[in-house]
Amino acid sequence: MNQLFRCFWGLVFLLPVASVAQDFSFTDKEKGVQILYSTAGPKLDSIAAHLLANDLQLLTGSRPAVITDRAQAKGNVIVIGNISAPLIQQFTGKQSSLITALKNKWECFALQVIDTPGSRISKALVVAGSDARGTAYGVFSLSEKLGVSPWYWWADVPVKQQRSLTIQQPLFISTTPRIKFRGIFINDEDWGLQPWAAKTFEPETGDIGPNTYAKVFELLLRLKANLIWPAMHPCTKAFFYYPDNKKVAEDYSIVIGSSHAEPMLRNNVGEWNEKTMGHFNYVTNKEKVFDYWESRVQETTANDVLYSMGMRGVHDSGMEGVKNKSEAVPLLEQIFKDQRDLLSKYRGKPADSIPQVFTAYKEVLDIYDNGLKVPDDITLVWPDDNYGYIHRLNNDNEKKRAGGSGVYYHASYWGRPHDYLWFGTTPPTLMKEELMKALQAGANRLWVLNVGDIKPLEFITDYFFRLAYDPNKIAGSNYRHHLGDWVKRTISKEREEAAAIENILLRFYLLMYERKPEFMGWSRTEPTTQTAPTQYNHFYYGDEAQARIDSYDALEKAVKLRRSKLAGMPAEAAFYQLVYYPVVCASYMNKKFLYRDKAMYYAKQNRLSAMDYAAMSKAAYDSIIKETEYYNNSLAGGKWKNIMSMRPRDLPVFKEPVMPEISIDAADGWGIAPEGFVTKDSSLLGDAVKLQLPLFDNIYRQQYFVDIFLCDKKTVSWTAAAPDWIRLSHSSGSLLAEPGKNQQRIKVYIDWNKAPDDKQLSGKIIFKGNGKQAELMVQACRLNKPPMPAGTAIENNGYICIKAAAYNAISSRPGPFKWSRYDDLGYTGSVLRASLPLGGEKPMGTDLERIKKAAHYVDYDFYTFTPATPRMTVFAVPAHPVNNKYRNRYAVSADDGALTLVDLKTEGRSEEWKRNVLSNRAAKNVQLPYLDKGFHKLRIYCVDPGVMLDEIRIDLGGLKQAYSTLPETKANKK
Repeated sequence: MNQLFRCFWGLVFLLPVASVAQDFSFTDKEKGVQILYSTAGPKLDSIAAHLLANDLQLLTGSRPAVITDRAQAKGNVIVIGNISAPLIQQFTGKQSSLITALKNKWECFALQVIDTPGSRISKALVVAGSDARGTAYGVFSLSEKLGVSPWYWWADVPVKQQRSLTIQQPLFISTTPRIKFRGIFINDEDWGLQPWAAKTFEPETGDIGPNTYAKVFELLLRLKANLIWPAMHPCTKAFFYYPDNKKVAEDYSIVIGSSHAEPMLRNNVGEWNEKTMGHFNYVTNKEKVFDYWESRVQETTANDVLYSMGMRGVHDSGMEGVKNKSEAVPLLEQIFKDQRDLLSKYRGKPADSIPQVFTAYKEVLDIYDNGLKVPDDITLVWPDDNYGYIHRLNNDNEKKRAGGSGVYYHASYWGRPHDYLWFGTTPPTLMKEELMKALQAGANRLWVLNVGDIKPLEFITDYFFRLAYDPNKIAGSNYRHHLGDWVKRTISKEREEAAAIENILLRFYLLMYERKPEFMGWSRTEPTTQTAPTQYNHFYYGDEAQARIDSYDALEKAVKLRRSKLAGMPAEAAFYQLVYYPVVCASYMNKKFLYRDKAMYYAKQNRLSAMDYAAMSKAAYDSIIKETEYYNNSLAGGKWKNIMSMRPRDLPVFKEPVMPEISIDAADGWGIAPEGFVTKDSSLLGDAVKLQLPLFDNIYRQQYFVDIFLCDKKTVSWTAAAPDWIRLSHSSGSLLAEPGKNQQRIKVYIDWNKAPDDKQLSGKIIFKGNGKQAELMVQACRLNKPPMPAGTAIENNGYICIKAAAYNAISSRPGPFKWSRYDDLGYTGSVLRASLPLGGEKPMGTDLERIKKAAHYVDYDFYTFTPATPRMTVFAVPAHPVNNKYRNRYAVSADDGALTLVDLKTEGRSEEWKRNVLSNRAAKNVQLPYLDKGFHKLRIYCVDPGVMLDEIRIDLGGLKQAYSTLPETKANKK
């Protein structure tokens, strides 16, 4: 249907008719393109108009004219403005459906093409906002639709130039952002953003100043964000120190806030001088503290700000002047009153109409839970535990508060038990799960992401804001879809290339979930400890450590191939910083420690290769240096010089690897080390050491390894002989003194078609070389497996392993909470998750009989060959209780016996919590009753909401330590 217009006194009104898509060309040579805005509008209209002109120049090679006088408009015109602006109303009409749809909305926008709205204007593409930020979101949404990434500058994402650029645009009305305030906290900027800004981007300021913040604010608007908690470390002068910082925020319509440690927009680290102002103590120095807050309130009366309320110490520490949380409660309540009186006095309206937040961070949460009364209109901000697990969320009463609630979430952190400041390693799946849980609990007023230096966290930041803006669109689908979409938007739209890069990032984040590179030293900080051997097993489960090395090898190979294909291409710089650098440096950091461990262990086994692994560990460290130097000095022509540090805080994990003294006894000549053999005893060749592989059986048909290696630098030609039912991947070879050739791994398995019919089998593998001989014992057994349902877990060499999400049966009980499968989380890739509270559910309590009769449950069937009193370990995602109404419990029973109630809740910064967050896993041991040989049933009851179980291991006497998840012991999977 055609659009109809009526001209009256030079004004154009759109008659309300059905919307159809209209063409709009940005490259029509005859009509050209102009950008029109009104100087009567906010400064952001001008900024957005000129940035759009820059975007179109990148897209088409031609920069359109930006005009402010409608009389000059001709051809194709992009019209930018607020719906209350006369300019927009001239094109749409005061009563148009566009105006009506946006009226009184928060940060909404509309796009509409109007055909021939005037004699000189061919077509008008109207970008109208319900407010200033809504207009900007509309402009930058148009840019992104045309092909300009929000990260075009911050990550050098290329813009494909197009000779012909036309869109079909029906009337589009955006939704209201689901989260009202959406922002970032620039934090721990000492090693990246601050030195880069001070030395490279903004040397005239020598700091993070207005030019840097202008780029930050542009990025925020392109991501549809609206809030900044500015950088506040001692290396950076306070945000308000530079008057132009505040002016830039005002121009870009960015809301200024401050972190949990900076009440009333005050940066205590940079602005509170104890020598001249006394202690930051509201008990002993109230007047000075009050004056300090008052002056900032006076200074910001005209600004769009979000005040952090309450009080802590000068910098991320407990409040001075109180001995305990009981004393803190009345003092904080008085502080609230005094602060709110200041706001009312200077902003000239009631305090309950002025946006305020109170963040229950660290010790403040304990004070809050001790009875602190926070004014009802103040937004409660629930923080995570600094490692991605939200401490707690609204209970039923808190959901009713007028001020609502929000979330402060970390994707970068400085502190105990260990920093992670290097690059973005927060699992996107975990962030999504925690934020969606928060949203369900009513936390929709404010979301703030701690992004550290911004630069290394591009995907995490992008994903966070897409979740915050329209969580229904994002949360309803697999995060992999959005990772793939990110790759297409930033690096390559070519199908094969994009799929390959997406797969690299998927595997990268899986490896990050298991252990961040910064945590590979198994060291701690606050207090700082030295690095230690990793917990990856080098001797069992096929060499768990080598499996991780192999995974990173495959990633390195894939990412280096992709880089070679992108060499000289527009996306080369973006690919390097968004994919290549984090992937290869994570690989090198893992290898630095895993190779170091192999050097140490293999030295004890008297392997010549120990020296090779020591050299490889050092080479991995050198490779990190090399890549970081490229990032800082060569990437994008030196644009990012000083932005990347490979050693934030210079912690032990980042240092050159320290190797033990390696002394190899050449007298042995050569040796063997089978799977399960840890250290050299007296000799690997003589009768003093009986070497034996783990037991083989006919159900699992295991494959084990044996390494043959040099102790001396002399070449050895070797052979291996065994009965024909014992199969070897190699039966002969040569060992040379060269690195990579001085040892060989041989796979051993049983050919059950040729094996004797005996239940117990024994045999030997005899290795010979240079006149010496070594024997390796092999034992196997034939097990009689009775008929059993598919999916039954079966003992494998003394243990059983089950994925928690792979249950055999699920109950039909209603229960207050129910188990269900939740994908893309945990080491196994899917977890068993207890449903979240909808409101009004009563806790199950501690009555085990009630739990046994009423709680929802899942069953696991398993079969044992070994009579035992086993210990069971259940691994879970280390989330916290959803709110203070619940704990974090489940209950277990074996063969319908007595229940054991298990609670995953940790207290404060306990040792258990530290282990949990470093491994992204919580392990709880349960002693099971005596189990005879045969069929058994494990039942796990759902007690508290939000519990997420990952893996179950039952130790019947043969389980070995393993850091990663183990393969399920199911020989007959469904």
